[in-house]
Amino acid sequence: MSSALLALAGTFALVLVAELPDKTMVATLVLTTRFRGWPVLAGVSAAFAAQSVIAVAFGSALTLLPERVVSGVVAALFGLGGYLLLREGFAPAEEGEQDAARRGPAPVSFLRSAMTSFGVLFAAEWGDASQLATAGLAARYGQPFAVGLGAFLAAVTVAGLAVFIGRKLSGRLRPRLLQRVAGVAFTGFALFALWQTVG
Repeated sequence: MSSALLALAGTFALVLVAELPDKTMVATLVLTTRFRGWPVLAGVSAAFAAQSVIAVAFGSALTLLPERVVSGVVAALFGLGGYLLLREGFAPAEEGEQDAARRGPAPVSFLRSAMTSFGVLFAAEWGDASQLATAGLAARYGQPFAVGLGAFLAAVTVAGLAVFIGRKLSGRLRPRLLQRVAGVAFTGFALFALWQTVG
């Protein structure tokens, strides 16, 4: 097996395992309850492509940042995300909103849905374990293209799974319930990152 293929396969496996229980899947699930599946997948895939390139290009610099600084920024981002999700999840329902939720995602343009999805995932992936792993693997293998491609393919696989599950669940679960669950999950991520910062 060539070193490039080994780097691609190793990175794919590691990032796939890291992303499956991660905030990436939760965020993509929530986005899929608000927008149509294809624009969400397009937006998050573009975010993953950008983050993979950044991780590979600046991998060694990212690994030199103090761990407490990275953990503190991640804690703040997740705390804000958790607050916003919980605020929306517990806000009083407006008239007609329950009927709209049962009909599925609101008709929003492809570009707007994709750009929103890109922004959410691009911000959420900063300082992520998979991003740091990608940077470390790029330095270890010396195969930046193979490592970047492996990380990208793994993240898109997880996003595709989340979009599929989100579309299946959106008709059965209330979006507000998913927002509350996601808000609690994001708050948990924030507390864990804060513990890493001060611990």
